[in-house]
Amino acid sequence: MGIIKASIPLFFLLIAAELLWSKATGRRVMRMNDSLSDLSCGILSQLAGIFTKLFTIGIFIWVADRWAVQHWLPAMPAWPERAPFLAVAGFPWLGVDVAALLSWSAVFVLVDFCYYWSHRYAHEINILWAGHVVHHSSEEYNLPVALRQSALHGLMSWVFYMPLAFMGVPWRMFVACNALNLIYQFWIHTRAVGRLSPLGEYVLNTPSHHRVHHGVNPKYQDKNYAGVFIVFDRWFGTFQVEEEEPVYGITKPLKSWNPLWANVHVFVQIAKDAWRAERWRDKLRIVFGRPGWRPPELGAIERPQEVSADTFVKYDPPVPAPLAWYAFTQFTIALLAAFVLLGKAEALPLWVSGIAAFFIAVALAGVGGIFESARWAGTLETARQITVALGSGYLLWTGLGLGALAWAGLGVALLSLAVLARYRGHLTATELAPLM
Repeated sequence: MGIIKASIPLFFLLIAAELLWSKATGRRVMRMNDSLSDLSCGILSQLAGIFTKLFTIGIFIWVADRWAVQHWLPAMPAWPERAPFLAVAGFPWLGVDVAALLSWSAVFVLVDFCYYWSHRYAHEINILWAGHVVHHSSEEYNLPVALRQSALHGLMSWVFYMPLAFMGVPWRMFVACNALNLIYQFWIHTRAVGRLSPLGEYVLNTPSHHRVHHGVNPKYQDKNYAGVFIVFDRWFGTFQVEEEEPVYGITKPLKSWNPLWANVHVFVQIAKDAWRAERWRDKLRIVFGRPGWRPPELGAIERPQEVSADTFVKYDPPVPAPLAWYAFTQFTIALLAAFVLLGKAEALPLWVSGIAAFFIAVALAGVGGIFESARWAGTLETARQITVALGSGYLLWTGLGLGALAWAGLGVALLSLAVLARYRGHLTATELAPLM
């Protein structure tokens, strides 16, 4: 099991702890619609990883096998890949292999250095921002936001780690250190922690530093790109201390809970602008220039505007409580299905994983649409529940097994159709963009 997958129970335990802190202090830092959208994006990211990691890790291995510096400088030693801690007198973790510990420590720092530049350019190049923007599109700041990851960004960010492959870093060390880097970043997505000690704040990326990074305030934008070590921001001129608490989100609010739209909306905007631009150099600049740049014929350049927590209005369309709990139930089922798929993906044919991932993604899109009171969500969810009911009925009719699961699927589908029929009149929003 991967390091990140193994950490998922810890993530949910810490989210529960943050929720208890929120209740105890009276500070509302989570909303069901926003948090489920965050987690839905995280699920899509993990499901996409079933397919994209074959490409991204494969490239790393291919480059390291053919172009690592050790191939043309034989005197260059290989990176010790063995475990840095050893068993002593039958007790694990008491001994230290100094060479291996230094090797792992150096790779961890180098991974973080590459992450800094990958993250920085994801804010400075429009096509990379299109892949990264999903992480910033929540208007809250809490631990679920840490899991709000892109399903597509990995297909572009891999290039920033190629120097490690040229240096001959073993791919398992790279994957492990990269996972540990991402796990570290989970806990800093919280408002429950103020500032650490002066030394900690100077060296490490902390909740205070990362709150700045998620701020939409002009002075906070494009700052604090660090993964683990904030010293890279200090060295390269992108550090900003937290003053007043930021307003969170993106300059052009997403205004959708649909995780599919969250992953593609900037790509769609880039395609539209590039198509409408008159000159080829402008088309290229729209794709590879800074986010917000537009040629004169498409209007003014989009610049950040001053915002205030007192006047900022968060996207929060109301829905009846039964529909909200319907969406929560459907999300829970999709989450359990994703856990099962991720656990068995290595043993399944890719086409089977693809079909299963597709149906989970459709369910998560429907959950988001319900929270938007979107008319298309009623149609989508009705069609999906009818499909589940027919599939469950077919399993029961043919006796193909899975009897308990089939009965459960049929029961949930029929009950879900009843709720949709009762509250369909509340699903009236006609905005179609989030469905694209």
